[in-house]
Amino acid sequence: MLYLDNSATTMPFKEVISTYGVVAEKYFANPSSLHRLGGEAEHLLNEARRQVSELLQTEQNEIIFTSGGTESNNLAIKGAAFANKHRGNHLITSEIEHPSVLEAFKQLEQFHGFTVTYIPVNEEGAVSVKKIEKEIRPDTILVSIMHVNNEVGTIQPIEEIGEIIKKYPQILFHVDHVQGITKVPLEFKKANIDLCSISGHKFHGLNGTGVLFVKKGVKLIPLLSGGQQEMMFRSGTESLAGNVSLAKALRLATELGAKHRARLKDVQLKLIKELQKIPEVVINTNEHHSAPHIVNFSVPGIKSEVLVHYFEEQNIFVSTTSACSSKRKNVSQVLLAMNKDEQIANSSIRVSFSFEQDEQFIFHFITVLKDGILKLMKVMRS
Repeated sequence: MLYLDNSATTMPFKEVISTYGVVAEKYFANPSSLHRLGGEAEHLLNEARRQVSELLQTEQNEIIFTSGGTESNNLAIKGAAFANKHRGNHLITSEIEHPSVLEAFKQLEQFHGFTVTYIPVNEEGAVSVKKIEKEIRPDTILVSIMHVNNEVGTIQPIEEIGEIIKKYPQILFHVDHVQGITKVPLEFKKANIDLCSISGHKFHGLNGTGVLFVKKGVKLIPLLSGGQQEMMFRSGTESLAGNVSLAKALRLATELGAKHRARLKDVQLKLIKELQKIPEVVINTNEHHSAPHIVNFSVPGIKSEVLVHYFEEQNIFVSTTSACSSKRKNVSQVLLAMNKDEQIANSSIRVSFSFEQDEQFIFHFITVLKDGILKLMKVMRS
C-alpha cells in the first residue's frame, strides 16, 4: 500500500495508540472529581497541557483542548465574533479557507447580522497583505487566514498580516494552522496571533483531538454550555486519553519535523519535477511558496474521482479536494479562486506525504500515473 493522503489524516504513531490505551485504562476518572482518582486525572491533564504549551511556545493557560480543527475553528471565529459584537460586526477572511472556516463565516452572515469580506487570492493561492489592510474598517473585529492551504499547500504571509493587524488593537487575528503544524514553523507570539487552531490527526495523533490557542486576555463566547472546563471556554468532560495522546503525537511529530523537513521538501520538488515531464499534467502547487508535504496537479480531461479510483485499484491512495468537502462537490473551489479554468479544477489530484516517506515511491507513482492517463484517455475517446 502507498498512502499519499496525509493531508486528510495521518496514520497514528504506535506510541500514541499505546499512550491512549494506558491512560484510558488506568486514568478513567473525571478530572473534575474531587476524590484522589479525579485528582490524578486532573494532574495528567495539566501535564498534557504543559507539554503542548511548551511545544507551541505559549503559556499553559492559553491551551484549550477541543475535538479537532473544526471545533477549534468554530469556537475561535464564532466565539470571537459574539464576544466582540459590541465593538463591530465586520469580519475578514479569504476565499480559499477550509470549509469549517468558510461555513462558520457564512452562518454568522446569514443568521447573526455580521458582514464578511472574502479576500481573493492570486494565481498561486496567496492572499495580498495590502488587500487585507485595504478592507479593514473601523468596525472590523476579526481577521481569519489559514497558514497553509489544505489543497494546494500555499503558505500565507501570516507574520506580515500579523504586523498589519498589530496597528489595529480592536481586531483579533485567527489562524487555521491545521495543515502547517509540524511541517511549516509558525511562532504564534511573533506573528501576533490571538487564536490558532490545530488538529491531532494531522500529525499522527488520533481523530477527535485538537487544540485552540487563545492568547491571554482574549474573550470568547463559549459555543457549548455546561460546566467550567477548559478555562470556561469549552464545557464538557475532557477526553483525558485523547489529550494526553495528542501531546505525545505533537512531541514526536515536532521532533520528526525538525529532522526531516528539508528532506520532505526535496521529495516534493522531485515529484513536481517528474510530473512536469508528463505533457497531460498541469501543476497547481507553487514549489517555491508551498508547504513541503503537498503536491496538487490536474490531468484535464480526466475527472479527479476517476483518477483517484484508478490509483486505488493499484493500491495507491490520494485525494481530490479537502476531505471535508470531496463527497459534496467535485470541482475545487480553491483552484477556481486561483483563476484556474473549470476543467483543471474538475480534475485536480492532491498528493500529500508524511515524514517517513522518501523519494523511493516517486518512480512507481509516476509509472502508475502515466499508465492511468493512457488507459483512461483511451476509454474516454472510445
